[in-house]
Amino acid sequence: MDGMLEFRTEDGALVVVEGAVDGSGARLVSRGGRPAQAARTFEAALDGVRAAAESALRVFRDGSLRPDSVELEFGVRLSAETGAVIAKGSAEGHLLVRLSWSPSPRTPEETAARTPEETAPVS
Repeated sequence: MDGMLEFRTEDGALVVVEGAVDGSGARLVSRGGRPAQAARTFEAALDGVRAAAESALRVFRDGSLRPDSVELEFGVRLSAETGAVIAKGSAEGHLLVRLSWSPSPRTPEETAARTPEETAPVS
């Protein structure tokens, strides 16, 4: 199990993840085939990612775009010392954002103004 990292959750459960490779290319090494112990809880390791998600959601929800839904996808890498790090993807960091808007319901005036082509049944 070399390269494995063991986190405890705040309620005591174990989460084992593959350890991150640092900038020098060195890997986390455990002893005796057991995963290395992380210094922080799993939740504490993810605090930075949660803060980044909350900040990104604020930017997209409170801005002028006003989407109906916002999806954020982070590539997260866990390490013993720094906790969770937003992992590099094809760009400098991995963050995928999806914004979507639902069509607004038509008013009775808009419905009445529809052309025959718009109201014809599709066969």
